[in-house]
Amino acid sequence: MKRALLALLALSLAAPAFAQEPVGCDKFKWNLDSERAMLRSPDAARAASGTLIDKPLAGAVNVALVPFAEAKLPMAPERRPKQADSFAGFLRIAALPAAGDYRITLSQGAWIDVVQDGRYLKSGPFSGAEGCEGVRKSVTFHLPAQPFVIQVSSVQAPTIGIVITPAK
Repeated sequence: MKRALLALLALSLAAPAFAQEPVGCDKFKWNLDSERAMLRSPDAARAASGTLIDKPLAGAVNVALVPFAEAKLPMAPERRPKQADSFAGFLRIAALPAAGDYRITLSQGAWIDVVQDGRYLKSGPFSGAEGCEGVRKSVTFHLPAQPFVIQVSSVQAPTIGIVITPAK
């Protein structure tokens, strides 16, 4: 009985460590050096939430967000923000050059939904790490060569950098 209690205690103390994300730019599951450079570039485009991006992105876009309650997202996020005072926003993408697997990489923590024709697109592999200036999270999606929407929520700042790159 004592062993079982000790094991349970050890697991409960270790649980927070398992939940934490790795720290450092070298801790992502794939190399994000190129995306990080784009997200940190002073030449990154700027856009308001709801902007239509009608040509392929050559780099990052810094999106001006609004408080979640005012965001008017096309669809409610699949995961409701835990903090009511967080920010949210979206970009409308006219089309990509070709359908395929792409990574949507963010400058900071956020929930990402990709919406097309009133439905969420299923996400694929993702990677996140803390303590890497300029990049925080990257999620793979199979994206169409047709219009879709990227919406972000649960953001703790009024702007976020977004970059879309082919998955390698």
